[in-house]
Amino acid sequence: MTFLDKDYWTERYSAGKTGWDIGYASPPLVQYLDQIKNKSLEVLVPGAGSGYEVAYAVKEGFKNVHILDFSTTALARFGSIHPEFPADQIHHQDFFEHEGSYDLILEQTFFCALDPTLRINYAKKMKELLKPNGKLVGVWFDKEFDFDGPPFGGKKDEYLNLFEQFFTIKTIAPCYNSIPERMGAEIFMILENSII
Repeated sequence: MTFLDKDYWTERYSAGKTGWDIGYASPPLVQYLDQIKNKSLEVLVPGAGSGYEVAYAVKEGFKNVHILDFSTTALARFGSIHPEFPADQIHHQDFFEHEGSYDLILEQTFFCALDPTLRINYAKKMKELLKPNGKLVGVWFDKEFDFDGPPFGGKKDEYLNLFEQFFTIKTIAPCYNSIPERMGAEIFMILENSII
């Protein structure tokens, strides 16, 4: 779907059509970050939009957090709210063109915004960006939608078939601490880059 380009997402942000934006850091990711003792990890949040998870991680002492989005509007908003955030850790680009090496990548409504034909490319790119034993952690929808996305839905079996080719699946379970509007409709996953 070629319409899902940077202009599409910038228009959505500019028009305030951001139903995925809950206004604060996602509770499952907050709880996960709260358990991490090593604050020097290299962390990436792709398709981060308003960057709530990025801001939360920094507030909790993480030093090497990177925000990536290809909407200039979203990143400008983040930068205006967090002017102290290092400019070299703000990436305005297509995720699939990004280069880097990370210990942890956080997933929050990025996967479901991509054309489903890109899901195999998403998995390959995540593996490429993660260091050995690095982790992709986050929430994925566990439901199909009765409309053309985005968001695009999916189911547990689909994710297993996709991700087990590239990662060791450490956790795949119903998300018990989703926001109320998504309760019962999300899966929490921890995928480790330990398959050679």
